[in-house]
Amino acid sequence: MTGKSAHHALFVISVAAELSGLHPQTLRIYERRGLVEPHRTAGGTRRYSQADIDRLQLIQTLTEQGLNLEGVKKVMALQDRVQALEEQVAELIDHLALEQERAQIAVRQVHASYRSEIVLRQTHLPDRNR
Repeated sequence: MTGKSAHHALFVISVAAELSGLHPQTLRIYERRGLVEPHRTAGGTRRYSQADIDRLQLIQTLTEQGLNLEGVKKVMALQDRVQALEEQVAELIDHLALEQERAQIAVRQVHASYRSEIVLRQTHLPDRNR
């Protein structure tokens, strides 16, 4: 799942726990620690998205590799920052391409105006054959 559908909160905590391979209490702990922020319904029920499930699986992988929860939090914050910077770079690249295209159009317009401004002058040279 990608895009908006990955962030659509569908799963109650029991389903999210099963999908992530974690105990529901672990999900509550991760939420209290600020590692995951499930959507809350008007009644206060937690709803997890596929992006939340993916995040929970990443937390599990990182803890299995020996990181404590504070280390996991820092790693995930760095990953979020890298993603934000990558998105910013992509936007800047798109903006730069647009500006380059505009500059090329402006240059072509200037060059086109030269052609209409140039007037060939004919000079009469003496005829050498006379």
